[in-house]
Amino acid sequence: MNLINEEITHKVFGEGNIVDQDASFVTISFNEDIKKFVYPDAFGSFITLNDRDTAKSLKKILSQREMEEEALEKRRAEEKERQVLEQQRREKLKNLKIHESSQIVFWLDEEEQQNVFTDWQVYTGTVQSGKNKGQPNRVTRVSPNSAGLLTARESDQAETERRIIGLYMVNETFSGNFHDDGMVPAHAEFRIKLNDQEAEKMLFWNYYINKSYPHRTSWNSGKYRYFDNVWTAQILKDIIALKTDEKEIKETTNFLEYFCQMNALDMDNIPEAKGALKQ
Repeated sequence: MNLINEEITHKVFGEGNIVDQDASFVTISFNEDIKKFVYPDAFGSFITLNDRDTAKSLKKILSQREMEEEALEKRRAEEKERQVLEQQRREKLKNLKIHESSQIVFWLDEEEQQNVFTDWQVYTGTVQSGKNKGQPNRVTRVSPNSAGLLTARESDQAETERRIIGLYMVNETFSGNFHDDGMVPAHAEFRIKLNDQEAEKMLFWNYYINKSYPHRTSWNSGKYRYFDNVWTAQILKDIIALKTDEKEIKETTNFLEYFCQMNALDMDNIPEAKGALKQ
């Protein structure tokens, strides 16, 4: 707002005239005595515009700025609180000896896609080199707090079209450190199968992100990857929103509650997904 040549009244210096202005200061002449004031902070506290219409317009600007500053301060306070809660969560995970990425995501071939929802277990594949070559992969991070995420894409599809077709909590007696047969069995209760229409809306790369290369969407080899605990909660939350059957909504909600309990997550404060496809 251009205030040059506007007449003002200062609480201490009296009548004056604005002779210069920039984004941060106004310069006012008080009978040849030149003084600078912070703009627009000085208005409303020390300086009053003599022209009522101009004063009214400036008041609107000041009110808007005050609202923006309050909103910014609120966001800062919320972010600070979020950081405190996140630190507390990390400490809790550390005390419980839970890894931040203790979930597992599988790349299923065609045969596995047909069998997994009958067998409700997935094979981790075999070691490709070294002294343990040919032996089943041991998924050491996976334990009863882990979920197994089931994904697939057709051979003629781009990697960005990888779909989430289901997931399950790992069997409550499973520990990747001690199971050497390569099978990751499901919990008896917490299992979800998505139909084709639902799976088309649940793209894996909406959730997964390589933090060093946030735009990269590549999975060239390997049977499985470890997956962030929070990302899995995001997926469950989105599946709940996707479901229309009341029974399935309740079952998925129970799954999410159990998952959050097992991974020290606040079910009511799950952040929005920011995977590679959302960058």
